[in-house]
Amino acid sequence: MPDVVLGNNVKVQNNVSLYTGVVCEDDVFLGPSMVFTNVINPRSAIVRKHEYRQTLVKRGASIGANATIICGNTIGEYALIGAGSVVTKDVKPYALVVGNPARQVGWVGEYGNQLEFDESGKAVCQESKQVYRLENEQVSKDADQR
Repeated sequence: MPDVVLGNNVKVQNNVSLYTGVVCEDDVFLGPSMVFTNVINPRSAIVRKHEYRQTLVKRGASIGANATIICGNTIGEYALIGAGSVVTKDVKPYALVVGNPARQVGWVGEYGNQLEFDESGKAVCQESKQVYRLENEQVSKDADQR
């Protein structure tokens, strides 16, 4: 397992804790004092370096200040993790999650703005004008924009 991998244009703010097994793809934002873990059940007197679990943060995701990401999970593309959240399971692409434990409360576009889907499953980012589709609880950019 690699120690830590940071892609291009990853922004690491003050006091971020990065441990063995963390992989961040391009354009990831890691907010101030957020933490990754790498062992699911740490004990001071028991060496568990062989039990490190990989955590993958996909392209464009943002993790807010003081959030904790429990090891072994994947944060999907462009997901937004709210400040202070504790992520205990995988996060879908474009998902907005908050709380402890983190729960999905909505969807965001690539610019980080919340998306409001109409009855047909279409949303337009007010800032970028990008069009998104929601189908089967998965968000994707409209095929005409890829």
